[in-house]
Amino acid sequence: MTTCALWGLETALVSVEADVSNGLPSFSIVGLPDTAVSEARERARAAIRNSGFEFPLRRIVVNLAPAERRKEGTGFDLAIGLAILRASEQLNADVDGLCLGELSLDGTIRPVRGVMPRVLRARDAGIERAYLPAENAPEAAALGCDAFPLRTLRAAVEHLDGRVRLAPAPTPPPATDPVWDVDLGDIAGQDTPKRALEIAAAGGHNLLFIGPPGTGKTMLARAMPSILPPLEPDELLMASAIHSVAGLTDPERPLLAARPFRAPHHTASRLALVGGGVPPRPGEVSLAHSGTLFLDEIAEFPAGVLETLREPLEEGAITISRAGAAATYPARFTLVAAQNPCPCGRFGDVEAQCSCLPDAIARYRSRISDPLLDRIDMRVAVPRIPYRELRERVQRESSATVRARVRHARDRMRARLAGSGRRCNAEMTKRQVEQHCQLDRAGEQMMSAAISARRISARGYHRLLRVSRTIADLAEGDDISADHLALALLLRGHT
Repeated sequence: MTTCALWGLETALVSVEADVSNGLPSFSIVGLPDTAVSEARERARAAIRNSGFEFPLRRIVVNLAPAERRKEGTGFDLAIGLAILRASEQLNADVDGLCLGELSLDGTIRPVRGVMPRVLRARDAGIERAYLPAENAPEAAALGCDAFPLRTLRAAVEHLDGRVRLAPAPTPPPATDPVWDVDLGDIAGQDTPKRALEIAAAGGHNLLFIGPPGTGKTMLARAMPSILPPLEPDELLMASAIHSVAGLTDPERPLLAARPFRAPHHTASRLALVGGGVPPRPGEVSLAHSGTLFLDEIAEFPAGVLETLREPLEEGAITISRAGAAATYPARFTLVAAQNPCPCGRFGDVEAQCSCLPDAIARYRSRISDPLLDRIDMRVAVPRIPYRELRERVQRESSATVRARVRHARDRMRARLAGSGRRCNAEMTKRQVEQHCQLDRAGEQMMSAAISARRISARGYHRLLRVSRTIADLAEGDDISADHLALALLLRGHT
Protein backbone atom coordinates (compact mmCIF):
# COMPACT_ATOMS: atom_id res chain seq x y z
CA MET A 1 0.00 0.00 0.00
CA THR A 2 1.22 3.50 -0.78
CA THR A 3 0.36 6.50 1.32
CA CYS A 4 2.07 9.84 1.93
CA ALA A 5 3.61 11.56 4.95
CA LEU A 6 3.25 15.29 5.43
CA TRP A 7 5.37 17.75 7.43
CA GLY A 8 4.47 21.34 6.67
CA LEU A 9 4.24 21.31 2.89
CA GLU A 10 7.03 18.75 2.53
CA THR A 11 5.78 15.32 1.49
CA ALA A 12 7.24 11.83 1.16
CA LEU A 13 5.65 8.66 -0.17
CA VAL A 14 5.35 5.92 2.41
CA SER A 15 5.02 2.19 1.72
CA VAL A 16 2.77 0.37 4.21
CA GLU A 17 3.74 -3.28 4.70
CA ALA A 18 1.86 -5.76 6.87
CA ASP A 19 2.97 -9.19 8.08
CA VAL A 20 0.53 -11.60 9.73
CA SER A 21 2.30 -14.60 11.25
CA ASN A 22 1.74 -17.32 13.82
CA GLY A 23 2.45 -16.45 17.42
CA LEU A 24 0.88 -14.81 20.40
CA PRO A 25 -1.72 -12.22 19.31
CA SER A 26 -0.09 -8.81 19.07
CA PHE A 27 -0.27 -5.73 16.89
CA SER A 28 2.66 -3.34 16.49
CA ILE A 29 3.41 -0.46 14.12
CA VAL A 30 7.04 0.36 13.36
CA GLY A 31 8.66 3.07 11.27
CA LEU A 32 8.79 6.07 13.63
CA PRO A 33 5.03 6.53 14.17
CA ASP A 34 3.80 9.36 16.37
CA THR A 35 1.03 8.92 18.92
CA ALA A 36 -1.76 9.41 16.40
CA VAL A 37 -0.29 6.77 14.08
CA SER A 38 0.30 4.33 16.94
CA GLU A 39 -3.32 4.70 17.99
CA ALA A 40 -4.30 3.44 14.54
CA ARG A 41 -3.93 -0.05 16.01
CA GLU A 42 -7.16 0.32 17.95
CA ARG A 43 -8.98 2.17 15.19
CA ALA A 44 -8.00 -0.43 12.59
CA ARG A 45 -8.89 -3.33 14.90
CA ALA A 46 -12.41 -1.98 15.59
CA ALA A 47 -12.99 -0.81 12.00
CA ILE A 48 -12.09 -4.22 10.53
CA ARG A 49 -14.37 -6.08 12.94
CA ASN A 50 -17.29 -3.66 12.58
CA SER A 51 -17.02 -3.79 8.78
CA GLY A 52 -17.78 -7.50 8.78
CA PHE A 53 -14.22 -8.79 8.43
CA GLU A 54 -12.19 -10.96 10.78
CA PHE A 55 -9.36 -9.32 12.63
CA PRO A 56 -6.47 -11.84 12.69
CA LEU A 57 -5.75 -13.11 16.21
CA ARG A 58 -2.09 -13.60 15.32
CA ARG A 59 1.13 -11.64 15.43
CA ILE A 60 0.69 -8.51 13.23
CA VAL A 61 3.53 -6.15 12.34
CA VAL A 62 2.90 -3.08 10.18
CA ASN A 63 5.96 -1.29 8.80
CA LEU A 64 5.89 2.29 7.48
CA ALA A 65 8.83 2.66 5.13
CA PRO A 66 11.15 4.49 4.89
CA ALA A 67 11.60 4.04 8.61
CA GLU A 68 13.92 7.02 9.17
CA ARG A 69 11.17 9.59 8.55
CA ARG A 70 8.74 10.35 11.35
CA LYS A 71 5.08 9.65 10.49
CA GLU A 72 2.38 11.90 11.90
CA GLY A 73 -1.40 12.19 11.73
CA THR A 74 -4.31 9.88 11.06
CA GLY A 75 -4.06 9.78 7.27
CA PHE A 76 -2.30 6.38 7.41
CA ASP A 77 -5.32 4.53 8.86
CA LEU A 78 -6.90 3.43 5.58
CA ALA A 79 -3.62 2.06 4.18
CA ILE A 80 -2.93 0.19 7.45
CA GLY A 81 -6.40 -1.37 7.46
CA LEU A 82 -6.17 -2.44 3.81
CA ALA A 83 -2.65 -3.81 4.30
CA ILE A 84 -3.86 -6.05 7.16
CA LEU A 85 -6.81 -7.29 5.09
CA ARG A 86 -4.48 -7.99 2.15
CA ALA A 87 -1.97 -9.86 4.35
CA SER A 88 -4.78 -11.95 5.88
CA GLU A 89 -6.18 -12.71 2.38
CA GLN A 90 -9.50 -10.99 3.00
CA LEU A 91 -8.60 -8.51 0.26
CA ASN A 92 -7.59 -10.25 -2.96
CA ALA A 93 -6.49 -7.34 -5.14
CA ASP A 94 -3.37 -5.24 -4.96
CA VAL A 95 -3.95 -1.54 -4.31
CA ASP A 96 -2.60 0.45 -7.25
CA GLY A 97 -3.01 3.97 -5.94
CA LEU A 98 -2.52 6.39 -3.08
CA CYS A 99 -4.48 5.57 0.10
CA LEU A 100 -5.42 8.30 2.55
CA GLY A 101 -8.06 8.45 5.23
CA GLU A 102 -8.83 8.11 8.92
CA LEU A 103 -10.80 5.09 10.12
CA SER A 104 -13.69 5.41 12.54
CA LEU A 105 -14.47 2.58 14.93
CA ASP A 106 -17.56 1.64 12.90
CA GLY A 107 -15.58 1.38 9.66
CA THR A 108 -16.48 4.72 8.11
CA ILE A 109 -13.67 6.76 6.59
CA ARG A 110 -13.17 10.28 7.85
CA PRO A 111 -11.56 13.16 5.92
CA VAL A 112 -8.01 14.31 6.66
CA ARG A 113 -6.09 17.52 6.13
CA GLY A 114 -3.41 18.14 3.53
CA VAL A 115 -4.76 15.93 0.74
CA MET A 116 -3.76 18.30 -2.03
CA PRO A 117 0.05 18.38 -1.49
CA ARG A 118 0.07 14.60 -0.98
CA VAL A 119 -1.80 13.97 -4.21
CA LEU A 120 0.56 16.33 -6.04
CA ARG A 121 3.52 14.33 -4.68
CA ALA A 122 1.97 11.04 -5.77
CA ARG A 123 1.16 12.43 -9.20
CA ASP A 124 4.78 13.54 -9.65
CA ALA A 125 5.80 9.93 -8.83
CA GLY A 126 3.50 8.58 -11.56
CA ILE A 127 0.61 7.49 -9.33
CA GLU A 128 -2.60 8.49 -11.11
CA ARG A 129 -5.18 6.97 -8.74
CA ALA A 130 -6.16 7.85 -5.21
CA TYR A 131 -8.50 6.19 -2.73
CA LEU A 132 -9.76 8.88 -0.44
CA PRO A 133 -12.56 9.84 1.94
CA ALA A 134 -15.56 11.09 -0.02
CA GLU A 135 -15.14 14.58 1.44
CA ASN A 136 -11.53 14.79 0.20
CA ALA A 137 -12.08 13.31 -3.26
CA PRO A 138 -12.88 16.66 -4.96
CA GLU A 139 -9.45 17.98 -3.92
CA ALA A 140 -7.71 15.18 -5.79
CA ALA A 141 -10.13 15.36 -8.73
CA ALA A 142 -9.38 19.07 -9.12
CA LEU A 143 -5.73 18.13 -9.71
CA GLY A 144 -6.62 15.72 -12.53
CA CYS A 145 -6.29 12.57 -10.44
CA ASP A 146 -8.67 9.58 -10.63
CA ALA A 147 -10.05 10.01 -7.12
CA PHE A 148 -12.32 7.24 -5.83
CA PRO A 149 -14.55 8.51 -3.01
CA LEU A 150 -14.79 6.03 -0.16
CA ARG A 151 -17.26 6.19 2.73
CA THR A 152 -16.53 2.87 4.47
CA LEU A 153 -13.77 0.30 4.70
CA ARG A 154 -16.12 -2.34 3.29
CA ALA A 155 -16.86 -0.15 0.26
CA ALA A 156 -13.11 0.17 -0.33
CA VAL A 157 -12.60 -3.63 -0.26
CA GLU A 158 -15.59 -4.31 -2.51
CA HIS A 159 -14.36 -1.77 -5.04
CA LEU A 160 -10.79 -3.06 -5.06
CA ASP A 161 -11.96 -6.67 -5.43
CA GLY A 162 -14.24 -5.65 -8.30
CA ARG A 163 -17.52 -6.60 -6.65
CA VAL A 164 -18.95 -3.06 -6.56
CA ARG A 165 -17.21 -0.59 -8.83
CA LEU A 166 -17.12 3.05 -7.76
CA ALA A 167 -16.93 5.90 -10.25
CA PRO A 168 -14.12 8.44 -9.83
CA ALA A 169 -15.18 11.75 -8.36
CA PRO A 170 -16.08 14.28 -11.06
CA THR A 171 -13.83 17.24 -11.64
CA PRO A 172 -15.17 20.16 -9.60
CA PRO A 173 -16.63 23.02 -11.63
CA PRO A 174 -14.25 25.92 -12.29
CA ALA A 175 -14.38 28.76 -9.84
CA THR A 176 -16.76 31.54 -10.74
CA ASP A 177 -15.65 35.15 -10.90
CA PRO A 178 -15.52 36.45 -7.34
CA VAL A 179 -17.92 39.12 -6.15
CA TRP A 180 -16.12 41.77 -4.14
CA ASP A 181 -17.64 43.31 -1.03
CA VAL A 182 -15.92 46.66 -1.61
CA ASP A 183 -15.23 48.42 -4.91
CA LEU A 184 -12.91 51.41 -5.20
CA GLY A 185 -15.75 53.24 -6.91
CA ASP A 186 -17.70 53.02 -3.64
CA ILE A 187 -15.09 55.10 -1.76
CA ALA A 188 -15.46 58.85 -1.86
CA GLY A 189 -12.36 61.03 -2.05
CA GLN A 190 -9.08 59.64 -0.70
CA ASP A 191 -7.24 59.99 -4.02
CA THR A 192 -3.77 59.61 -2.49
CA PRO A 193 -4.61 56.48 -0.44
CA LYS A 194 -6.28 54.97 -3.52
CA ARG A 195 -3.16 55.68 -5.55
CA ALA A 196 -1.01 54.03 -2.88
CA LEU A 197 -3.32 51.00 -2.88
CA GLU A 198 -2.94 50.67 -6.66
CA ILE A 199 0.87 50.84 -6.38
CA ALA A 200 0.81 48.24 -3.59
CA ALA A 201 -1.34 45.89 -5.69
CA ALA A 202 0.82 46.30 -8.79
CA GLY A 203 4.22 45.87 -7.17
CA GLY A 204 3.41 43.82 -4.06
CA HIS A 205 4.55 46.63 -1.75
CA ASN A 206 3.63 46.81 1.93
CA LEU A 207 1.34 49.66 2.94
CA LEU A 208 0.31 51.36 6.18
CA PHE A 209 -2.74 53.63 6.43
CA ILE A 210 -2.70 56.18 9.28
CA GLY A 211 -5.74 58.27 10.09
CA PRO A 212 -8.55 59.09 12.52
CA PRO A 213 -11.38 56.60 13.06
CA GLY A 214 -14.06 56.55 10.38
CA THR A 215 -11.97 57.91 7.54
CA GLY A 216 -12.17 54.73 5.45
CA LYS A 217 -8.89 52.94 6.26
CA THR A 218 -10.55 49.55 6.65
CA MET A 219 -12.73 50.06 3.59
CA LEU A 220 -9.69 50.93 1.50
CA ALA A 221 -7.86 47.82 2.68
CA ARG A 222 -10.86 45.59 1.94
CA ALA A 223 -10.91 46.95 -1.61
CA MET A 224 -7.42 45.51 -2.16
CA PRO A 225 -8.58 42.06 -3.42
CA SER A 226 -10.76 43.70 -6.06
CA ILE A 227 -7.75 45.25 -7.85
CA LEU A 228 -5.30 42.34 -7.60
CA PRO A 229 -4.53 40.28 -10.71
CA PRO A 230 -5.78 36.66 -10.80
CA LEU A 231 -3.63 33.87 -9.44
CA GLU A 232 -1.17 32.28 -11.86
CA PRO A 233 -1.39 28.47 -12.17
CA ASP A 234 1.55 27.67 -9.89
CA GLU A 235 0.42 30.29 -7.37
CA LEU A 236 -3.06 28.77 -7.42
CA LEU A 237 -1.74 25.29 -6.62
CA MET A 238 0.53 26.47 -3.82
CA ALA A 239 -2.06 28.70 -2.15
CA SER A 240 -4.72 25.98 -2.43
CA ALA A 241 -2.31 23.39 -0.98
CA ILE A 242 -1.66 25.61 2.05
CA HIS A 243 -5.40 25.94 2.65
CA SER A 244 -5.69 22.15 2.27
CA VAL A 245 -3.11 21.59 5.01
CA ALA A 246 -5.02 24.03 7.22
CA GLY A 247 -8.30 22.22 6.50
CA LEU A 248 -9.89 25.31 4.94
CA THR A 249 -10.69 24.07 1.43
CA ASP A 250 -14.20 24.32 0.05
CA PRO A 251 -15.37 20.73 -0.65
CA GLU A 252 -17.24 21.85 -3.78
CA ARG A 253 -14.49 24.11 -5.18
CA PRO A 254 -11.14 23.08 -3.64
CA LEU A 255 -9.05 25.46 -5.77
CA LEU A 256 -9.11 29.08 -4.67
CA ALA A 257 -11.16 31.46 -6.78
CA ALA A 258 -9.08 34.56 -5.98
CA ARG A 259 -6.00 35.70 -4.13
CA PRO A 260 -6.33 35.17 -0.37
CA PHE A 261 -7.25 38.05 1.92
CA ARG A 262 -6.63 37.36 5.60
CA ALA A 263 -7.59 39.77 8.36
CA PRO A 264 -6.76 38.38 11.83
CA HIS A 265 -8.01 40.23 14.90
CA HIS A 266 -5.48 42.11 17.01
CA THR A 267 -5.95 39.55 19.79
CA ALA A 268 -4.40 36.85 17.57
CA SER A 269 -1.53 34.97 19.17
CA ARG A 270 1.92 34.41 17.74
CA LEU A 271 0.96 30.83 16.93
CA ALA A 272 -2.14 31.98 15.02
CA LEU A 273 -0.17 34.53 13.04
CA VAL A 274 2.91 32.57 11.97
CA GLY A 275 1.77 28.98 12.58
CA GLY A 276 2.92 26.20 14.83
CA GLY A 277 1.64 23.33 16.90
CA VAL A 278 2.34 19.61 16.62
CA PRO A 279 2.25 18.80 13.79
CA PRO A 280 2.89 22.37 12.64
CA ARG A 281 -0.05 24.12 10.98
CA PRO A 282 0.18 27.16 8.72
CA GLY A 283 -0.60 30.52 10.29
CA GLU A 284 -2.18 33.64 8.84
CA VAL A 285 1.03 34.73 7.11
CA SER A 286 1.08 31.50 5.12
CA LEU A 287 -2.66 31.45 4.47
CA ALA A 288 -2.16 34.92 2.94
CA HIS A 289 0.55 33.61 0.56
CA SER A 290 0.15 35.18 -2.90
CA GLY A 291 -2.47 37.51 -1.45
CA THR A 292 -2.96 40.13 1.23
CA LEU A 293 -2.54 40.14 5.01
CA PHE A 294 -4.56 42.97 6.55
CA LEU A 295 -3.76 44.01 10.12
CA ASP A 296 -6.38 46.47 11.30
CA GLU A 297 -5.38 48.49 14.37
CA ILE A 298 -1.85 47.18 14.00
CA ALA A 299 -0.66 49.13 17.03
CA GLU A 300 -3.00 47.04 19.21
CA PHE A 301 -1.21 43.78 18.32
CA PRO A 302 1.27 42.62 20.99
CA ALA A 303 4.81 43.72 20.19
CA GLY A 304 6.10 40.14 20.30
CA VAL A 305 3.51 39.05 17.76
CA LEU A 306 4.35 41.87 15.36
CA GLU A 307 8.07 41.13 15.52
CA THR A 308 7.44 37.64 14.15
CA LEU A 309 6.45 39.32 10.86
CA ARG A 310 9.98 40.47 10.17
CA GLU A 311 11.20 37.12 8.80
CA PRO A 312 8.31 36.46 6.37
CA LEU A 313 8.30 40.10 5.20
CA GLU A 314 11.98 39.82 4.33
CA GLU A 315 12.30 36.19 3.22
CA GLY A 316 8.83 35.36 1.88
CA ALA A 317 8.71 32.20 4.02
CA ILE A 318 8.40 31.14 7.64
CA THR A 319 10.22 28.21 9.25
CA ILE A 320 8.64 26.50 12.25
CA SER A 321 11.20 24.48 14.17
CA ARG A 322 10.21 21.61 16.43
CA ALA A 323 12.18 18.86 18.14
CA GLY A 324 13.68 16.68 15.46
CA ALA A 325 12.40 18.54 12.40
CA ALA A 326 11.45 21.89 10.91
CA ALA A 327 8.58 22.83 8.61
CA THR A 328 8.85 25.70 6.13
CA TYR A 329 5.76 27.38 4.73
CA PRO A 330 5.78 30.00 1.98
CA ALA A 331 4.60 33.39 3.19
CA ARG A 332 5.02 35.88 0.36
CA PHE A 333 2.16 38.28 0.94
CA THR A 334 1.42 41.99 0.68
CA LEU A 335 0.97 43.56 4.10
CA VAL A 336 -1.73 46.21 4.38
CA ALA A 337 -2.08 47.70 7.86
CA ALA A 338 -4.10 50.46 9.45
CA GLN A 339 -3.74 52.41 12.66
CA ASN A 340 -4.89 55.57 14.41
CA PRO A 341 -2.40 58.43 14.77
CA CYS A 342 -2.68 58.34 18.58
CA PRO A 343 -4.56 56.46 21.34
CA CYS A 344 -7.65 58.68 21.06
CA GLY A 345 -7.41 58.74 17.28
CA ARG A 346 -7.81 62.52 16.86
CA PHE A 347 -4.19 63.69 16.50
CA GLY A 348 -3.91 65.86 13.40
CA ASP A 349 -7.68 65.89 12.86
CA VAL A 350 -8.76 69.44 11.97
CA GLU A 351 -12.29 68.78 13.21
CA ALA A 352 -11.49 67.30 16.63
CA GLN A 353 -9.15 68.06 19.50
CA CYS A 354 -6.62 65.40 20.52
CA SER A 355 -6.61 64.69 24.26
CA CYS A 356 -3.42 62.59 24.34
CA LEU A 357 -0.25 63.71 26.08
CA PRO A 358 2.93 63.79 23.94
CA ASP A 359 4.51 60.87 25.78
CA ALA A 360 1.33 58.81 25.28
CA ILE A 361 1.47 59.49 21.53
CA ALA A 362 5.15 58.53 21.45
CA ARG A 363 4.49 55.27 23.32
CA TYR A 364 1.59 54.45 21.01
CA ARG A 365 3.64 54.95 17.87
CA SER A 366 6.59 53.02 19.27
CA ARG A 367 4.47 49.87 19.44
CA ILE A 368 5.55 49.32 15.83
CA SER A 369 9.31 48.95 16.01
CA ASP A 370 11.62 50.74 13.61
CA PRO A 371 12.88 47.49 12.02
CA LEU A 372 9.29 46.46 11.24
CA LEU A 373 8.32 49.94 10.06
CA ASP A 374 11.35 49.96 7.78
CA ARG A 375 9.87 46.97 5.96
CA ILE A 376 6.69 48.91 5.12
CA ASP A 377 7.22 50.68 1.81
CA MET A 378 4.41 53.25 2.00
CA ARG A 379 2.91 55.03 5.04
CA VAL A 380 -0.02 57.09 3.90
CA ALA A 381 -2.22 59.51 5.82
CA VAL A 382 -5.98 58.99 5.42
CA PRO A 383 -7.66 62.31 6.28
CA ARG A 384 -11.27 62.92 7.20
CA ILE A 385 -13.50 63.29 4.12
CA PRO A 386 -15.33 66.62 3.79
CA TYR A 387 -19.12 66.39 3.73
CA ARG A 388 -19.16 67.90 0.25
CA GLU A 389 -17.14 64.97 -1.18
CA LEU A 390 -19.33 62.43 0.63
CA ARG A 391 -22.44 63.83 -1.05
CA GLU A 392 -20.98 64.28 -4.54
CA ARG A 393 -22.76 62.22 -7.19
CA VAL A 394 -19.79 61.66 -9.50
CA GLN A 395 -18.60 58.68 -11.45
CA ARG A 396 -15.57 57.36 -9.59
CA GLU A 397 -12.93 55.05 -11.03
CA SER A 398 -13.98 51.45 -10.46
CA SER A 399 -11.87 48.55 -9.27
CA ALA A 400 -12.14 46.93 -12.72
CA THR A 401 -10.43 49.94 -14.32
CA VAL A 402 -7.64 49.97 -11.74
CA ARG A 403 -7.25 46.18 -11.96
CA ALA A 404 -6.63 46.47 -15.72
CA ARG A 405 -3.74 48.88 -15.07
CA VAL A 406 -2.39 46.63 -12.34
CA ARG A 407 -2.43 43.61 -14.65
CA HIS A 408 -0.68 45.54 -17.39
CA ALA A 409 2.03 46.66 -14.94
CA ARG A 410 2.41 43.08 -13.68
CA ASP A 411 2.92 41.93 -17.28
CA ARG A 412 5.79 44.39 -17.64
CA MET A 413 7.35 43.14 -14.41
CA ARG A 414 6.95 39.51 -15.40
CA ALA A 415 8.68 40.13 -18.72
CA ARG A 416 11.51 42.01 -17.03
CA LEU A 417 12.06 39.37 -14.35
CA ALA A 418 11.47 36.32 -16.54
CA GLY A 419 13.50 33.29 -15.53
CA SER A 420 14.47 34.63 -12.10
CA GLY A 421 11.59 33.14 -10.13
CA ARG A 422 10.41 36.65 -9.19
CA ARG A 423 7.01 38.01 -10.17
CA CYS A 424 6.77 41.63 -9.07
CA ASN A 425 9.00 44.54 -8.16
CA ALA A 426 8.75 44.02 -4.40
CA GLU A 427 10.43 40.63 -4.85
CA MET A 428 13.46 41.94 -6.76
CA THR A 429 16.86 41.05 -5.36
CA LYS A 430 19.47 43.71 -4.66
CA ARG A 431 21.24 42.83 -7.89
CA GLN A 432 18.01 43.17 -9.86
CA VAL A 433 17.31 46.53 -8.21
CA GLU A 434 20.73 47.78 -9.31
CA GLN A 435 20.06 46.53 -12.83
CA HIS A 436 16.48 47.73 -13.37
CA CYS A 437 16.12 50.75 -11.07
CA GLN A 438 18.63 53.26 -12.39
CA LEU A 439 18.02 56.94 -11.56
CA ASP A 440 18.84 59.91 -13.75
CA ARG A 441 20.89 62.84 -12.44
CA ALA A 442 17.86 64.67 -11.01
CA GLY A 443 16.72 61.49 -9.33
CA GLU A 444 20.15 60.86 -7.82
CA GLN A 445 20.22 64.38 -6.36
CA MET A 446 16.72 63.97 -4.95
CA MET A 447 17.56 60.57 -3.42
CA SER A 448 20.79 61.89 -1.89
CA ALA A 449 18.97 64.79 -0.26
CA ALA A 450 16.18 62.52 1.03
CA ILE A 451 18.59 60.00 2.57
CA SER A 452 20.50 62.78 4.34
CA ALA A 453 17.36 64.54 5.61
CA ARG A 454 15.33 61.48 6.62
CA ARG A 455 18.16 59.13 7.62
CA ILE A 456 16.79 56.41 5.34
CA SER A 457 18.41 53.00 5.86
CA ALA A 458 19.95 50.86 3.14
CA ARG A 459 16.83 48.67 3.22
CA GLY A 460 14.65 51.75 2.88
CA TYR A 461 16.75 52.97 -0.04
CA HIS A 462 16.22 49.78 -2.01
CA ARG A 463 12.52 49.71 -1.14
CA LEU A 464 12.18 53.28 -2.43
CA LEU A 465 13.74 52.23 -5.72
CA ARG A 466 11.35 49.27 -6.01
CA VAL A 467 8.32 51.48 -5.40
CA SER A 468 9.64 54.02 -7.93
CA ARG A 469 10.02 51.22 -10.46
CA THR A 470 6.39 50.20 -9.90
CA ILE A 471 5.17 53.78 -10.34
CA ALA A 472 7.09 53.93 -13.62
CA ASP A 473 5.56 50.61 -14.74
CA LEU A 474 2.04 51.89 -14.03
CA ALA A 475 2.89 54.93 -16.15
CA GLU A 476 4.32 52.61 -18.83
CA GLY A 477 7.71 54.25 -18.48
CA ASP A 478 10.92 52.44 -19.31
CA ASP A 479 13.00 54.66 -17.01
CA ILE A 480 12.48 55.97 -13.50
CA SER A 481 12.05 59.73 -13.60
CA ALA A 482 12.43 62.26 -10.79
CA ASP A 483 8.59 62.51 -10.66
CA HIS A 484 8.31 58.77 -10.02
CA LEU A 485 10.86 58.98 -7.20
CA ALA A 486 9.17 62.07 -5.76
CA LEU A 487 5.86 60.21 -5.50
CA ALA A 488 7.60 57.23 -3.86
CA LEU A 489 9.18 59.58 -1.29
CA LEU A 490 5.83 61.26 -0.66
CA LEU A 491 4.10 57.92 -0.06
CA ARG A 492 6.86 56.70 2.25
CA GLY A 493 5.93 59.51 4.64
CA HIS A 494 7.84 60.78 7.65
CA THR A 495 6.66 58.33 10.34
